[in-house]
Amino acid sequence: MKSRGGQTAKQSKAVAAKAAKKPANSKAPGKKPPPKGARPARGRSRTRLSKEAIYEMFSRFQAADPDPKSELEYVNPFTLLVAVVLSAQATDAGVNKATRALFAIADTPEKMVRLGEDQVRDFIKTIGLYRNKAHNVIELSRQLIANHGGDVPRDRAALEALPGVGRKTANVVLNVAFGEPTMAVDTHVFRVANRTGLSSGKNPLEVEEDLLRAIPPEFSLHAHHWLILHGRYVCKARVPECPRCIVRDLCLFDAKTPYPE
Repeated sequence: MKSRGGQTAKQSKAVAAKAAKKPANSKAPGKKPPPKGARPARGRSRTRLSKEAIYEMFSRFQAADPDPKSELEYVNPFTLLVAVVLSAQATDAGVNKATRALFAIADTPEKMVRLGEDQVRDFIKTIGLYRNKAHNVIELSRQLIANHGGDVPRDRAALEALPGVGRKTANVVLNVAFGEPTMAVDTHVFRVANRTGLSSGKNPLEVEEDLLRAIPPEFSLHAHHWLILHGRYVCKARVPECPRCIVRDLCLFDAKTPYPE
């Protein structure tokens, strides 16, 4: 027998039972909740400083050194590229000492290839890993001639395809030679970023991602130079010179070097 609504008694009971099982606090259909196990956007939680603190930090760096420069000596994009390749596991001062004479006679890929690997090795033998580095310098010079008309490419993938060139080296060249707001993360940048709270990344790429997200655009061109120089001369690895740090009050590093008594 059908009810007035056109349903049988059996169908009516099924509808009632289904309604009874529906939670009382269920919400109307709307925006779907995130899937179970979903994580926030990559790296967003690794920066511990507030936006205000980050802005103040880089405002101070800018006021102290408005136009920071690389401490590597170079005369053009090619010699910059070579200098950065040579700087791996070496100091800038040590690289500069070796490259002054080298760049005086070989400041283009063509001249470097004509000089040859043996002579390049003799110029840079005071630098660590000089044999492998000399080989890379000659090979990258050959590839620049063969694939890029002797010019240093303004392209990350093309740079990283060159012998001896990794992400950090590509970032330095793109920033210093071409004015792009990249973030080269070396040991100094990695240390400063993690100590201050700009990042808690576990590897250079995570730190790079954090810094690119966190640092305001108006500071991005010079940011990696400020962080490198701060790490090299103030926030040192063994004994950071916290008493003379211009961002001490913003820094989240717990083990700060105390003021002298």
